[in-house]
Amino acid sequence: MGAHPSGDAEVLDGRDPPQTLGSWLTEHPACLGPKVCEAFGGRLPFLFKVLSVRTALSIQAHPNKELAAKLHAQFPQHYPDTNHKPEMAIALTPFEGLCGFRPVEEIAAFLRAVPELRVLVGEVAAEQLERSASHDPRGVSAALRVCFTCLMKSEKETFSQQLSLLVERISQQAAKGQDTSASNGDLLLRLHAQFPGDIGCFSIYFLNVVRLEPGEAMFLAANEPHAYLQGDCVECMACSDNTVRAGLTPKFIDVLTLCEMLNYTPAPSSSKIFPAVQSPLDPCVFIYDPPVPDFTLMRIEIPSSIKLYLISALDSASILLVIQGTAMGTSTAAASEMTLRRGSVIFISANESISMHLSSSEGMLLFRACCLL
Repeated sequence: MGAHPSGDAEVLDGRDPPQTLGSWLTEHPACLGPKVCEAFGGRLPFLFKVLSVRTALSIQAHPNKELAAKLHAQFPQHYPDTNHKPEMAIALTPFEGLCGFRPVEEIAAFLRAVPELRVLVGEVAAEQLERSASHDPRGVSAALRVCFTCLMKSEKETFSQQLSLLVERISQQAAKGQDTSASNGDLLLRLHAQFPGDIGCFSIYFLNVVRLEPGEAMFLAANEPHAYLQGDCVECMACSDNTVRAGLTPKFIDVLTLCEMLNYTPAPSSSKIFPAVQSPLDPCVFIYDPPVPDFTLMRIEIPSSIKLYLISALDSASILLVIQGTAMGTSTAAASEMTLRRGSVIFISANESISMHLSSSEGMLLFRACCLL
C-alpha cells in the first residue's frame, strides 16, 4: 500500500484502466500536505504492508541513505533506489523475529555450548569475544564484528558439515527428551527444516529472538540485522526496496556488504520492543513514532460502545487499513459513502477527515500510516 514504482497501489475510483496512486499524487500533490510535499519532493514517503509469515524471511538489514546511493550506483539490479529503509512491524498475532545482536554474554555462552558454532567462528575470534565480554567492553563491537564475519564467510562445505552435525546432535537429544535450550534447539530445527543447509540457521546464536504480543512493535533502524520468523503483522517503512540479505533466502545474497554495514552494538531483546503512546487527544489512538521523519503509525481501537467516530484530519496524507469491524464512512472528499470492512484500504488526503458510523458489535481495529513532520 503506497506509491513505490515496483508496487504502486491502484485507486479504485471506477476508471478503466485504473490509475495508480503514484500518478494520482503527481496530479494532486497538494493532497500530500505542504510539509510532506516539500520535504519529500512531492512523493509519498512511506510504504505500508501486511505480512503473514509462515516461513522465515531472510536474515537482512537495510542501508542508510549514503550506502543506499552507493549500492544503487554499483548494483542497480539488486538495489533499485537510493533511499534508506527504516521500518517498523506491529504484531497482529503473536509474532516472532530476530532483531539486533544479543548481549555478548549470551553469544559467549552459545560459543561454549555449541561446538559446531565455535568451529565456524574459529578459536581465536571466539576467545577474543569472550575476553572482551569480561575485560574489554570497548572492544566488544570489534570482536563481535570479527566473530559474525568469520561465521558468515565460512566455506560452504565447512558450514554444511557443521550444520549437519549440529542438527543430528540436537535431533538425537530431542528424541531422548533431553533439554536442548542451551543450543536453542527448537528454533534451530525449525529453521533448518525450512532452509536446509543454510548458513542463516547459525544466526540465532548471534541475534536476539524477539517475541511480540498483538499491538507490540519493533523498530528496525538502518544497519540493524533482523529476520521475521512467524506471525502476522502490519509493517511501515520508508519508500524503498533496498534490502541486503545474507541467509534464509533463495534471493540474492550479499554477505560482504552485510557484514561491513551492520550495527554491532549488543543489546537485550527487551530493548527491541518499541512502545506505543496513547494520544492525549483521543484515547482510542495509540501512536508509534519512530526516530525517522518518513512515517508514523497509529493503532486505532474503537470499542463497541462507540457508534460514531471521527478519523481526524492530519497535515499529512495517510493510508487507513481496517483489520476488524465494519462501518459506513463519509468524507467531504469522497463522492459517496464508503463501506469499511476487514481489508478495506483508504487513502486520506492531508487535512481531510472521515466520519464513521460503526455497524459491528465487536468494535473496530484500524491502522493508519502517515508522516508527522
